[in-house]
Amino acid sequence: MHKNYDTVIFDMDGTLLDTLEDLKDAVNYAMCQYGLPQHTLEEIRNFVGNGIRRLLELSVPQGEAHPAFEDILKTFRAYYSEHCMDKTRPYAGIVDLLQQLKRGGFAVAIVSNKVDSAVKTLNREHFGDLVEVAIGETQGIARKPAPDMIEKALQHLHRTKETAVYVGDSEVDLATAANAGLPCISVLWGFREKEFLAGRGAAQFAATPLELAMLLTGGGKV
Repeated sequence: MHKNYDTVIFDMDGTLLDTLEDLKDAVNYAMCQYGLPQHTLEEIRNFVGNGIRRLLELSVPQGEAHPAFEDILKTFRAYYSEHCMDKTRPYAGIVDLLQQLKRGGFAVAIVSNKVDSAVKTLNREHFGDLVEVAIGETQGIARKPAPDMIEKALQHLHRTKETAVYVGDSEVDLATAANAGLPCISVLWGFREKEFLAGRGAAQFAATPLELAMLLTGGGKV
């Protein structure tokens, strides 16, 4: 039976925002500065989900063992902070979904392994007051799949796990929801395929933001 949710915790990249092109451009800018090979969009798609450092570990030959790794990471961060909104856009239907949730009295938060400043900037630019809390990678708060970001968001929202649901697009999101003790809805417009997610335990899917709205507000079963 449908559970009466009043709180939705969203992942950001691949769930609310299509950030892939800007991430690819930032990675390839950093690679170019150090004479390293460029990456395709599909490669970046497979690298994202575990934060900026992990993205660069997978992008840089030898990963952290590369002698210039920390400088490459700094170059990426500096470029991305200036260009994180060049091509990034909400997926079609997402703003309508968030507006519907706001009208319905839902509390809404974002938790992301993206650096906190970028998370807050992107949230402010694209969603304004539709999302009350946005938390990114911050010193002192463990990154997903640890449950810390979700717990922090719920504290800020003054809501409990009993009426909360997590929405994401990746295996990291599935693990995060499980570690936090929340049900998870996996969206299918993001960075992972349905078969991949199902093979990692996903049981509830939304193919479109409209379908997700139905699940969250009682028009479908969760």
